[in-house]
Amino acid sequence: MHRIRQVVVVCWLILLTGALYLYLFDPVTLKAVLDDMLARPKIVAAAIYLGISCLRGFTLIPSTYFVVAAIPILPPIPLFLLSVLGILVSSASIYLFSEAMKLDEYIERNHKAGIQKVKDAMQRHELPIIVGWSFFPLVPTDVICYVCGTLKVNFKKFLLGILIGEGGICAIYIFLGDNLMRFLSLRG
Repeated sequence: MHRIRQVVVVCWLILLTGALYLYLFDPVTLKAVLDDMLARPKIVAAAIYLGISCLRGFTLIPSTYFVVAAIPILPPIPLFLLSVLGILVSSASIYLFSEAMKLDEYIERNHKAGIQKVKDAMQRHELPIIVGWSFFPLVPTDVICYVCGTLKVNFKKFLLGILIGEGGICAIYIFLGDNLMRFLSLRG
């Protein structure tokens, strides 16, 4: 699992470096590549993106990578709605199957002290912790989904917290990214 995450990060860095290179030294080619991606049927891109977003949680790869990668391809409002839907499906899957997926062994083995602190705090402040955890970009939302699943936190309260937290951070990424692309004249 760690190896897969490393490969994804390296691929993301290569893509980012290549995009920066094209932007700084060959903006005409970058615009042509983006125009080509945008000319493809949006429904196909949207369906693929939704499928990846729904299954992403089983890989423990953060959704941020996929959201940021999709900003140049999909319009902001559909991307936001698909992202939130995919995150909710993925989070619900982790919650519902947390014991069957054996995530508890992996997560508790690697983050035992942190998991215990979260479990203790969760018993006092469920919703604010779920919202804060899922909004904060430096902690994996999949962990709080697992903890909520094992603690049997109210499912509706759990999904509401994920919706508020992840919805907020996705909105920032997507709409800020869209505005940045417009400012850089990469999107019309």
